[in-house]
Amino acid sequence: MELGEWVQVDPNAPKPLFDQLRSQIIEAVRDGSLPPGTRLPTVRELAGKLSLAVNTVARAYRELEASGMLETRGRFGTFVARADPADAAMAAAAHTYVQAAQALGVDRAAALRYVEAAFA
Repeated sequence: MELGEWVQVDPNAPKPLFDQLRSQIIEAVRDGSLPPGTRLPTVRELAGKLSLAVNTVARAYRELEASGMLETRGRFGTFVARADPADAAMAAAAHTYVQAAQALGVDRAAALRYVEAAFA
């Protein structure tokens, strides 16, 4: 299924259109719907399919590229990056957190409660 067929943007939602698009692409990458190496439609193609301004799609792609989620290969197009940049960043953050918890004498269960509380 093509990206333009399942992405849904709501012009009446409080979240900006580019951010709705960006978030849906991130979710699709993370759930495997857009596997690494998948070629995305051009900015113009996707803008046309979604009835969005070209600049809206371009901004979403730029932000995803800046975060490492997408990569542009010149005239060959825009692709899902080979690795999710969140993997390395979150692994490093988790390692640092565990080291801090251990240094403070906080056990695993208590450390996980702090994480759960932070998400609440």
